[in-house]
Amino acid sequence: MSLIVQKYGGTSVGTPERIRNVARRILETQAEGHQVVAVVSAMAGVTNNLIKLADEVTGEGFPTEREMDVLLATGEQTTIALTAMALNSMGAKAVSLTGAQAGIVTDGVHTKARISNITPDGVHELLNEGNIVILAGFQGQTSDGRITTLGRGGSDLTAIAMAAAIDADICQIFTDVDGVYTCDPRVVPSARKIEEISYDELLEMASSGSKVMQSRSVEFAKKFGVVFEVRSSLNNHPGTLVKEETMSMESIVIRGVSLERAQAKVTISGVKDVPGTASRIFGAVGQANLLVDMIVQNVSKTGITDISFTVHKDDVAKAEAALRPVMPELGEGVTLEATDGIAKLSVVGIGMRSHSGVAAEMFKALSDAGINIEMISTSEIKVTVTVAEGDIDRAANVVHEAFGLGAA
Repeated sequence: MSLIVQKYGGTSVGTPERIRNVARRILETQAEGHQVVAVVSAMAGVTNNLIKLADEVTGEGFPTEREMDVLLATGEQTTIALTAMALNSMGAKAVSLTGAQAGIVTDGVHTKARISNITPDGVHELLNEGNIVILAGFQGQTSDGRITTLGRGGSDLTAIAMAAAIDADICQIFTDVDGVYTCDPRVVPSARKIEEISYDELLEMASSGSKVMQSRSVEFAKKFGVVFEVRSSLNNHPGTLVKEETMSMESIVIRGVSLERAQAKVTISGVKDVPGTASRIFGAVGQANLLVDMIVQNVSKTGITDISFTVHKDDVAKAEAALRPVMPELGEGVTLEATDGIAKLSVVGIGMRSHSGVAAEMFKALSDAGINIEMISTSEIKVTVTVAEGDIDRAANVVHEAFGLGAA
């Protein structure tokens, strides 16, 4: 008998009928001879409604993060109870558990907690008694009993962490898409589903704009060797298997193309090319808790250089506010300019480690299409460029075609 962890997102449990569909799928999995732990999210829209309620009752004030966690955790608790009820009405034995009841212990950072330990003895006991365990995603509790939530992608993280803790044979992440695609099918109609992908490739795609999985869930899976599958809850099609890389994976040079819109470029011009300059700039940005992605510094020939980096366009004002106090320390004539309306395009593949010419092929495809590149960044398995946001869809299509990633 194998042990399977399944995770169902908010869309999959968004209505009573969809909850019953999920219950039927879970029951079918058990009937095949498996023990099942099902991790569920809040029903679609519930979390946003809870946040709206918090805003309404606090008026101009801000709800404390401790109480927000208490409030938001109720979304998943509603779903676990309803899912267990649906299963029991079908003749199954199902028990719902909150994160705390399942032994998930976190640190004390409210709204963005990290899992520090899981003691799954109670989960094993319920499974051995023939129960299906329905577990609330996105939540846990501190060692002193405070309810916490895990932030974006928290239910995925709960599923993968529990799969590691109970030594599950596989973790299945059910969502509203069939798996991981070579590019967003809404942008590139010829995109095809990938049968298997390495942790590192999915991490790079997630950091480059792919919305299938949050990076920290993939990082956790890689750290603990949790093999997981991304598949649809709306059909029975095989999904995408995510696992440690194998030799055969390297034969595929490019695994996929990712894009991320709503980016902005911040440029500090005329700074002295001396030690400590970058430290002052990015120290200020870091203290403002801003996520910086691409960083480019021009080659200095006269002792003066420019430094550019990208942030989400919503963070431009925060970046400017953080940098203005340090501008006088950077010397006279230093200027700060922010430009939005750009987007990032990335090609990802572990085969790039052993194959050359990927960047050249990408640049040629964009050049032939008349698309200008503004910034370039590379890693061992990724090449990223920025282009005008108005060109991003066309850029994704021409690069996808250039590497032969479309459906046969």
